[in-house]
Amino acid sequence: MELENKINADIKQAMLNKEKDVLESLRAIKSAILLLKTGKDAVNGEVSDAAGIAMLQKLVKQRKEAADIYVQQNRQDLADEEMFQASVIERYLPKQMSREEIESEVKAIIAEVGATSPKDMGKVMGQASKRFAGKADNRIVSEIVKSLLNQ
Repeated sequence: MELENKINADIKQAMLNKEKDVLESLRAIKSAILLLKTGKDAVNGEVSDAAGIAMLQKLVKQRKEAADIYVQQNRQDLADEEMFQASVIERYLPKQMSREEIESEVKAIIAEVGATSPKDMGKVMGQASKRFAGKADNRIVSEIVKSLLNQ
């Protein structure tokens, strides 16, 4: 997997630069990759890039949720650390689509599947999750689909 090679090279660079915080984030990614490679989705110890991207998105989501909890508990120091790790992990994700780009794509999907009411949300979300894999947050996509189908 190309992602793993890039992470290994970046770990070496972070060690040379003595970037302790970056190194911690990169090691978390490497750990998740190793777990993924030994999981049931791995084929001959290798995983697809799509699985790697999904894993990175999950790590970012975990960090952001933890940061929200820390902010609620008045622990800004810990929240900042989690947000920093999320920003390091996001470097390895594909460029995220803007809300406007998502909305125009969702309108096209709605037209393709012939959705007319909120009952058709499952059809639209099925197509959207395939098309936006790794490029958009499903929560945002869901909000946009709901708003367009409720019009």
